[in-house]
Parts: sequence; C-alpha cells; structure tokens
Amino acid sequence: MTENSSDFLPVPGVRLGTTCAGIKQPDHRDLVVIELAAATQTVAVFTQNAFCAAPVIIARQHLAEVMPRFLLINTGYANAGTGDRGLENARQCCKALASQIGCRMEEVLPFSTGVIAEPLPVDTITRALPDAVEQLQAMGWSDAAWGIMTTDTRPKLVSRTVGIEGSQITITGMAKGAGMIRPDMATLLAFITTNAQVAPGTLQDCLHDAVAQSFNRISIDGDTSTNDACVLCATGQSDVEVSASGVTNDAFRQGLTEVCTELAKGIVRDGEGATKLINVQVNGGRNTAECLAVAYTIAHSPLVKTAFFAADPNWGRILAAVGRAGITELDITAINIFLDEVCIVRKGERDTAYTEAQGQTVMDRNEITVQIDLDRGTDSANVWTCDFSYDYVRINAEYRT
Repeated sequence: MTENSSDFLPVPGVRLGTTCAGIKQPDHRDLVVIELAAATQTVAVFTQNAFCAAPVIIARQHLAEVMPRFLLINTGYANAGTGDRGLENARQCCKALASQIGCRMEEVLPFSTGVIAEPLPVDTITRALPDAVEQLQAMGWSDAAWGIMTTDTRPKLVSRTVGIEGSQITITGMAKGAGMIRPDMATLLAFITTNAQVAPGTLQDCLHDAVAQSFNRISIDGDTSTNDACVLCATGQSDVEVSASGVTNDAFRQGLTEVCTELAKGIVRDGEGATKLINVQVNGGRNTAECLAVAYTIAHSPLVKTAFFAADPNWGRILAAVGRAGITELDITAINIFLDEVCIVRKGERDTAYTEAQGQTVMDRNEITVQIDLDRGTDSANVWTCDFSYDYVRINAEYRT
C-alpha cells in the first residue's frame, strides 16, 4: 500500500487521537496523541544536528529511563533554538498528558515540528489534550497522518502485512516532511508500529538498518532538520516472535525497510514545490561511501535540480557533479551515465548514439533514474531526490508568514 491509501491496516495495541488545537492556525489538525499498549517495545533514531530541538532532548532522556506509553506530537512550532525554556515547555506538555492519563511523565515522548526559535504555546496544547485523548481509536491513522503535516501537501501513510512462518504481522507507519530534508539520523518525523514481538536490541538494530536504506537516502534541499526523529514501536500483540537473526529476522527487516522506503519516497515526491522524483543510482564503486558521495553530490546540486525542473537535458551538470564528488583516482574514461534507458555518457564522453530528442523524452517524465557506473568496484547505492521549482523558493520565503 502506498501513501495516501485509505486501506491502511490498524495495529493491535496502538490508538491515535487527533485534534485542532489552534497552535498556529485555527481549524487545523495540529496535535496528535498516540497510545501504546502496555509492554510495547519502543526504539528511535534522532537527528544528528548539534542544534537539536528540545523535544528531541527530552524524548531521548525519557526513552533511556522507561518504555513510553504515549507519543505527543505538535505541529506549528518546532521548539528548537529555545534554550532552557524550550526544555521546560516540552516537559510541561508531557506532564499535562501524563496527569490526564495517569502515567509517569517519562512515559510520554514529545515531538514537535514547525517554525524554529518560537516558544511552544504550552497552554494552547494542554487545553486541547482532553479532546485528543477522547479521539483515541485504532482507526485514527488517517487523521493523525494529516495532523503531523506542516508544509506537506498530502499525508504519507503506508501499511504492509508480512508473512512469517505461517503467520502474519502488520507494519503500519506515517511520516511528515517536505522541506529541510537531508536526514542524518541516526523537519522529518516518522512513526512506525507493528504487532510483532521484538526485543529492544533487535528492534533497534532493525530500525537502524531500515533508516540507513530509506530516510537517510533522501534529499530535498540538503538541510538536516533540528527535529528529525523516527520511532518504531512493537506492541507484541501477535504470536510472531522476531529473533535476533534467521528467517523471522530477515522477513521483518525486509517488511520494515519496504515501509520506511515507501514513506521516504513519499516525502521526496511531496518535496516543497517538487514536480519530479529522481532516483540517483551509483554502481561500480569501491565501497558504499564513495557511491553515496557521488549520489549526494548530484542530488544536492541546485544546477542539476533546476535542470530537471525545466525538463532540460543539460546532462553536463550531472557530469560535472560526478567529477567534483571527491572520489580519489577517478578514471573518467571508465564512467557511463544513463537517464533511464538512454545512455548519455559512455567511457567518459558523450555516447555516439545519444540524441537531444532522447534526452528530452526522459526529462519530460515525472520519475527518472540517473544511473552512474563508475566501473571501479562492486558496491552500489541509491539516493532519492527531487527537482527545484519556483514554488520551493516561494514556500520557504513565505514560511513564517
């Protein structure tokens, strides 16, 4: 199932409630509470931005002390760059929910997204909490996916069923993000749940690998948010136990990675002002690191991205990006470059069979794969990005207004 699907699958042991708190805009879904059944195992990865937001700091602290029973998410204000006041505001919101529910403050993990450096309106949030709690339901995913959005134009919601040794588990997740996206996780937020039984160490390992292949392989504008977080919760309410290795582990990892990848690609498709999804695929590297270096140099290039927006087959910009990616001893006479099925560069120079019309046909498509063959090893890597349009500048120029 893909994002925006109304056929999402609820996860036993998870309930979601969403309300319009009026945090930044009236009549706008902007506050979400997620309830997790007792004994749910929860792990997370967070932004590596040194200027991480107050909710990231508090969520890390709480998660280190006790397994959470509730996740609290607000949009409108990121509560980043707010100092000690921001930390206290995040704690106050956790306390308010804990007091209402009857749990420890540490059993609440806070998450925020929106404008940086503005104080969190604690009173506004706490007044709306009773309604969010009253709305808690297993089928609350769709409203919640809308409720965590900021500049997103559509929700990202994905479900999978995974067959494991004759039984089935469910993995359902949602994500938000459209700008300030070049995750380095371990303003992207992702919340993924499953009813499988998974020990915390194994769950963390699976999440780390899935994020490395999905959320950490996307770039919209090359900016790493102060608030990035990806949370994985396993309620254990199925009879499937995922082991630390072996068949059950392999099947769960694959299903989790598929969900994360679909959510990540949904974020890129919904990039601020984006009109194209670009898959940058680098093959034949000596190691994954140099493949990623090439892929990210292309994905971050404003000249490459604007050429894709214009549907202009100016592939010299791609060639230049490969050359400045910092790969040592790069033999340019070994490099081949393709736009989808069209070879534009063979052995380091324009392919003799290439025509501008062929390039134009590919550039007019909404989804394009740029394939670079380095021919110096066996490793490969993928990065997903999008084009830069006029709307990207407009959206970010007007963001605070």
